[in-house]
Amino acid sequence: MGMASTDALCPTVPSLHALAEHVLGAGLHAATGKIGLRAAPGGFATPESADEALGGRWAVTGTEVRISGPDGSQRSVAITTLRAAGGFFGIEPGMPDRVYTPVTPLDLDAVLPIDPAVAATIGDWLALGQEALTRLGATHPDDGPTAIQLWPEHFDLGSTLGEINFGFSPGDDAISHPYAYVGPWTPKEGSFWNQPFGATRTNGELTTVDQALAFFEEGRALALPG
Repeated sequence: MGMASTDALCPTVPSLHALAEHVLGAGLHAATGKIGLRAAPGGFATPESADEALGGRWAVTGTEVRISGPDGSQRSVAITTLRAAGGFFGIEPGMPDRVYTPVTPLDLDAVLPIDPAVAATIGDWLALGQEALTRLGATHPDDGPTAIQLWPEHFDLGSTLGEINFGFSPGDDAISHPYAYVGPWTPKEGSFWNQPFGATRTNGELTTVDQALAFFEEGRALALPG
């Protein structure tokens, strides 16, 4: 997996984040009362459990928005604006404030810049994260792993085992490259913990599922009492 440059990453992530919040997340909430999205090939999508309510699976794939119908049909259009994406799915964009205060602006007609290479990097990163988190949960079922979800407000893919958050982020204001994280509910001390909330490793440091899983396992072991 190649590392996207900071200059390319910065405008792409907010664009994808806005689509997650104001289009897929908002549409999912209107139909089901839930907001948790999923990693999907090339990007992210609504959960399969919502297909009937939404009339198919809604996805952001690379530089496109897409609907996969229950009959196997697929329709897609290029990402341009929130208004256009909402129109494609048949909704008025906008995550309601009563659900949570949206992080990204609801600028319906602003062009959403998407760099294809960066979008592909993010899609690959989320796919790697899905596999690593799945394996982590399967290894520690007694920790009660939660469903692996991409939360539109944080725009990261995560799961909680016991009292430790594990996840993959496409990058944010603090860390401009995609990164994985371990976040114990109780702060820890030591060289492993390189962030106020826990530990992170970027996609330059973790390039395989095995490396990501090893990072998670080390963090879990250091975070557990005893």
